[in-house]
Amino acid sequence: MEEYTLLRQFADSWMLLLLFAFFVGIVIWVFRPGASKEYKDTANIPFRHADAPAPLQGDDKPATPKEARP
Repeated sequence: MEEYTLLRQFADSWMLLLLFAFFVGIVIWVFRPGASKEYKDTANIPFRHADAPAPLQGDDKPATPKEARP
């Protein structure tokens, strides 16, 4: 059997199944319980300093925000 035919059959069957399982796994990961808090926090990043800009350190470098996580 030629290498191209073998790889083509693999891609048409098992790789398609593997990619579909990966997609379903990602969808389940996104909608898992407890994920909404993390996504809300990430979505609100642009509004954290809506009232005033972030404080500046010397040489006009922005200070490390208190809510930054390691």
